[in-house]
Amino acid sequence: MPGDTGSVREAQPVAQTAAKVKWAGCPEGTDIPPTQMPLVQCATVKVPLDYSKPKGKKIELTLSRIASTKPEKRRGIMLFNPGGPGGTGLGQAALMVEQGLPASVMDAYDLIGMDTRGVGFSSPVKCGFKADDPYNGNIPPFAVDEAAVAQRAKVVKAAAQTCANSPDAAALKQLTTENMARDLDQIRIALGEKKTSFYGASYGSALGAAYASMFPQRSDRIVLDSNVGDTHLNQEGMRRYGLGFEETFGDFAAWVAARDGAYGLGSTPQEVRENFVSTAERLDETPAPDGTNGALFRHYVFVGAYSPLSYGSRAQYWQSLLDPGTAAPAAQVAADANPLDNALTVFLAVTCNDSEWPSNVKAYQQAVAEDRERYPLFGPASANILPCAYWELGPEKEPVAINDEGPANILILQNQHDPVTPLAGGQLLREKFGQRSRLVTVDGSGHGVYVLGRNACASNVTTSYLISGKLPAKDVACPSD
Repeated sequence: MPGDTGSVREAQPVAQTAAKVKWAGCPEGTDIPPTQMPLVQCATVKVPLDYSKPKGKKIELTLSRIASTKPEKRRGIMLFNPGGPGGTGLGQAALMVEQGLPASVMDAYDLIGMDTRGVGFSSPVKCGFKADDPYNGNIPPFAVDEAAVAQRAKVVKAAAQTCANSPDAAALKQLTTENMARDLDQIRIALGEKKTSFYGASYGSALGAAYASMFPQRSDRIVLDSNVGDTHLNQEGMRRYGLGFEETFGDFAAWVAARDGAYGLGSTPQEVRENFVSTAERLDETPAPDGTNGALFRHYVFVGAYSPLSYGSRAQYWQSLLDPGTAAPAAQVAADANPLDNALTVFLAVTCNDSEWPSNVKAYQQAVAEDRERYPLFGPASANILPCAYWELGPEKEPVAINDEGPANILILQNQHDPVTPLAGGQLLREKFGQRSRLVTVDGSGHGVYVLGRNACASNVTTSYLISGKLPAKDVACPSD
């Protein structure tokens, strides 16, 4: 039964034979905020590339640490992951400190950031995508019709072949959420801790859900923020991007409408929505002088919906597209649309290795048609075909199953409106974990709740849990500030 720890299914650890972790300075070029660097130390831990061959080839994981300075208050370690998969996380703990992580949490834990396997400074892998490669983003472009899906299929098939032919192909096969969860436990062992706490956002919620499912008795206090809805990102999860943007666009539209005198994009949210659609359709037919087409415009506004702090830059750019004489931040748009080879590679490897994806182009054409009706603003993008349709390197296993047996130690945080991990993801995870979890929903908008979201209620609930270890008696609905 949920909550009965006597029958918990738990993965067995691989023996950790690495030498004692040696903390020192951090390598140049990390994502650690310079203002926090004096607090941070770095180290490496070796783990098996393939956990079915624990004595075989090892890879290095690079960690960062902001150590508690209050031994009398220190509880243990808390690991952090910012998402992706493929996002660099070496500076995640330091970034949250810079953004206002409460001192009580810093006192209670050594804060451990990391680049997960294959990412950044942790034995990085690459498919070999070039800057001008036709495949240049982990979110597919908006498909205007069936022909656009068929055309995209050619691009993603070539991308999958590029990865299969990469010198790093053997390492790519071992990029899974299950292996990353095993890596977390190897870090715990290497640091000499009996348990580990964890904060994960976005895809980091999937990694945390996998760890809490595989190692329930070694998980301490788990916070999952902005939730994918499972232990992996599959086609269903990707398609929820369309739902998320529909739910979040109204907040952006209301902000823009209130500033119609400044931007001239519509005086009501409905006018803004209609103008958004007409602008995108016009750019589908005739791209802007800077090369912005309808797909890129939709993507740029979608990414802007991650935070209300980005609304102004998106409205500014949209306004510039209506007046060709106005300077536009084209370089920023290009940067959003062209991830680095390493990040894109890891995203694809983990996403495609974790679960089976449809291999028939018609399945994606049908999904695009369905989501054009359900989520017309962005559904034909997130339902479009990915290289996973032609992936040759996996999956070799079923994805990690949610384990609802174990300690009640999972706090799920979720904004009501989130463009990429909508409320449905948090609700799904709450249902799957059952009495092991509680759900905190915030009447707010954007991607990220704790610290970044700055909601007083959610901040208080989360901090209280991290310090006391006591989940709320029931789910919590936080009002907007």
